[in-house]
This record gives sequence, structure tokens and C-alpha cells, in this order.
Amino acid sequence: MSEQEATQQNAGQPAIHERCLCREVLEQIREHLSLSPEIREHFTNSRIEFLKGIRAIIDSRIEHLSRTSQRGAKIAVD
Repeated sequence: MSEQEATQQNAGQPAIHERCLCREVLEQIREHLSLSPEIREHFTNSRIEFLKGIRAIIDSRIEHLSRTSQRGAKIAVD
């Protein structure tokens, strides 16, 4: 089944989201408080920024590991 066929088949079904701590906290807040669209937008933006921060940490670690593993041995050439 192609991606387009799968999309069409699932069009009538609700979207399924992966588990996300930020999303779960937001859902709990929504259950207990009435949130305006402005507040919802703020929480959406904060979730995006949180995930970008995690991505920056991962990118930094990848760069650090890549730098240290690329050290080579010097070879004398005649």
C-alpha cells in the first residue's frame, strides 16, 4: 500500500500522536483549566522550543563524539 493510499484510508480516523511529555502536561492542564487560544499557542510554541533544545543537546553530543573518533595515527612516508 502506498503512502497516499494509507493516508486516504486513515482520513476518517482521528490522528494518533506519539507519547510526548509536553503534550501530556498540556492535556492535564486543559482538563483542569479553560485555556484561551493565545495560551494554547504559547504552550504549543514552548513544546516546540523544548524539543529543539533536546535536538541541540543531541547534535552537540554527536559532534563531540564525531570529533574524538576521527583522530588518526600519523604515518611516516618515505
